[in-house]
Amino acid sequence: MLLQGLKVIEFSSYIAAPGAAGILADWGADVIKVERPEGDPMRAVFADAKSELSGNPTFAVDNRGKRGVVLDISKPTGRDALARLAETADVFLTNVRPAALKRARLDEATLRAANPRLVYAMVTGYGLEGPDAHLPGFDVTAFWSRAGVARMHAPKGSDPFILRTGVGDHTTSLATVSAILAALYERSQTGQGRVVQTSLLATGIYAVSSDLAVQLAFGRLASNRPRHDPFDPLANFYKSRDDHWFVLNPRGGGSDWPHLAKAVGRPELLEDERFKGGRARKANAVALVQELEAAFAQYDFAEVRRRLDEADLVWAPVQTPAEVAADPQAAAAGAWVEVEDGRGGAYRSPAAPARFPGADLHLRPPPPGLGQHTAAVLAEVGYSEADIAAMSAEGAAVTGA
Repeated sequence: MLLQGLKVIEFSSYIAAPGAAGILADWGADVIKVERPEGDPMRAVFADAKSELSGNPTFAVDNRGKRGVVLDISKPTGRDALARLAETADVFLTNVRPAALKRARLDEATLRAANPRLVYAMVTGYGLEGPDAHLPGFDVTAFWSRAGVARMHAPKGSDPFILRTGVGDHTTSLATVSAILAALYERSQTGQGRVVQTSLLATGIYAVSSDLAVQLAFGRLASNRPRHDPFDPLANFYKSRDDHWFVLNPRGGGSDWPHLAKAVGRPELLEDERFKGGRARKANAVALVQELEAAFAQYDFAEVRRRLDEADLVWAPVQTPAEVAADPQAAAAGAWVEVEDGRGGAYRSPAAPARFPGADLHLRPPPPGLGQHTAAVLAEVGYSEADIAAMSAEGAAVTGA
């Protein structure tokens, strides 16, 4: 596997940082997830679920294949054990707030003094500097709301709507993996590690950077508009006769308009003065949407698919989660990975969005139980059975699960 031999200590919780460590684990790194005695809060996502639900796929997607250690860093022996793990690591990944890390002497300066090759990766809500750097942040607050993503996606005049679980977090996970790999490359040249940091806020801003570049350059930006009065009626959502939604996304320059008009059986629209040229179509967007709605409403979705594909137009179905799970193209694109369920079987889980032909994943171990590997991992860095037993007795470590 690509990252075999890379040792990562993850001291984090929730999604963004564990997600980054999860990608590294999928790619072959030895990821040791260090939790406090109460465990990562994501372990409890389905704690109150109905009895017929079992397992925790939300936790598993970010934590499969890791080794699990529990240390109480409020106790000197627990803190020292985490520091000793970092001495042997290539990467230390955390989303604990910097002030708390400094109080525990687990900050970058302290850990890298003992291990200069260490890449120290920090994931925060708002960055490491500035008046609000100390604030807690989740993806719905820092990524979705403060970065402007929510406002930019809600059509003008409509209320903001909530972000689905982990969208901003997992985008930040990808950014964090990129930063870590860049620092590891630099270390291969210099022999020295460094601190790298990502934030939900900066990742959210980058995610909508095409639009924010316009805001920065011109001081203004057009609002998102409702479906019946879009900025471009050709780049819009429509519905088939049998109630399947799909989206059109034509190529620039209006070159797809003749093909679309013919594909929906309305070639006469090309001669309609209201729709000749891009400016005319935008000025008469409401009317053109109505014409296209009526045209698509003649056909069932299978026929819509055939016509759009034969015209080589850019479009896609608006799929439900169940339809995505059954989509053969998603499977062919490597979107799923099998994860052991701990009972001799396996289930599908979303894979990281990159493939390495010839080294594709097929089956991943389950996420670790709380403290499952504490004893084994501490033994690897020199703790004796008596040391581990003493730490367990005082509550500085939790073993087994």
